[in-house]
Amino acid sequence: MDVRSNKDGLREEEIDAVAMAVIAVVMNTMGDMSSSSSDMLTQLRKRRALLQRIAEAPVCVATCEAVVQLCGALSSGVFPRQTPRWWIKRRTGGTSEDLRLCDDATNEYYRQKLRMAMAMFKQIVVACAAYVEKKVTHYRMPLRVEQVIAFALYRWASGETYESGTSAFSIDRATGLQAVLDVTSALLQACPDGIKWPVGRRRAQILRAFRDKGFPNCFGAIDCTHIYIDQPVGAPSDNFYDRKQKFSVQAQVVVDLDLRILDVHIGYPRSVHDVRVLYNSQLWRRAEAAELFDAPPENLPHGVVTRGYLLGDNGYPVACPWIVQPYGGIDQDPDEEHFDTRQKVAQGCVERAFGRLKCMWRLFLRTHKTNLALPQQFVAVCTLHNILLDAGIDFDKNLLWEVYENGIRRRVDLGIVGNGAGG
Repeated sequence: MDVRSNKDGLREEEIDAVAMAVIAVVMNTMGDMSSSSSDMLTQLRKRRALLQRIAEAPVCVATCEAVVQLCGALSSGVFPRQTPRWWIKRRTGGTSEDLRLCDDATNEYYRQKLRMAMAMFKQIVVACAAYVEKKVTHYRMPLRVEQVIAFALYRWASGETYESGTSAFSIDRATGLQAVLDVTSALLQACPDGIKWPVGRRRAQILRAFRDKGFPNCFGAIDCTHIYIDQPVGAPSDNFYDRKQKFSVQAQVVVDLDLRILDVHIGYPRSVHDVRVLYNSQLWRRAEAAELFDAPPENLPHGVVTRGYLLGDNGYPVACPWIVQPYGGIDQDPDEEHFDTRQKVAQGCVERAFGRLKCMWRLFLRTHKTNLALPQQFVAVCTLHNILLDAGIDFDKNLLWEVYENGIRRRVDLGIVGNGAGG
């Protein structure tokens, strides 16, 4: 083989080898490109044009052009660069990629992972995008808004630890922590009326529904539930220890017969009596200021006139004029027994609401770190609960049950407080 030499540089065969190596790098990079990139077609066109120019140019020119074009492509972002810092984790694949809609079957995957269909998820993304979206920096591209919101919903729905959940989404733990905080804040800002005392048409619907149950002018039902926590650090642990031998804080919730949450108050330790939780809530202050119960006066038996009230259990004070409890006791006359039966059936909407809320968003069936983010997350999930109810999202009642390794099926512990302190 006649090999001609170049006195000023590489031999012709070496030039050809360099050109082929550059082309190989380009082709390999094309093969490694993620199919999920939004501008994939644009990048493909640029790369094909680059290869065509290299192939059609003279040998020496092709080599120089290949090197120049490759460097330019790397600097302009046509080809992905290596991560500029060793502590930044490359993001690829995982559950977030599975949540990309490819066919109708994926809708069921959305319901399983995020408790909603893809169309509902997209509505939440649109509502929260402005509060979640991050600026693009020269270090790396931020996570997609869809991925951030999907991770937060997935964590709330699955109840998985950050270590497990972030692995499924191919992100690091710190990114997962921040994603949940961002989505929590975004939901509360995007849906300020997500939890709201009923007015107008909704109030009329609620009053009509309770009247049909035998309770005219009733606005809702009230009860408390436990949110389990790890043993608090720097606080008397006995204050948080309940009769089920778990540490917990209480959440006071008011719901209507459609299971929609009308008011929520969270944060007091389990040792605090239901009455004290009530007295220290915004609900009590507004009720005492006559800001809540404003229905037309209704005459009840025994000469009672009311403009509104809530149904509660025997843990609430009899002296409270706007909470109606059952009579209770053993030796009841037929009228009292009949009233208690109807009262407990109507007031049971609270337990059904807790069942739907906690079993759809299973994070609140497990223990939590005691920090300021916990109450906000619970309120955000209550907001989601209302959004899905308004959208007509059905509840899978199989979520009310857990199947253990031995095959035994048991009902989920909803953490209902019951009468008085500590549940």
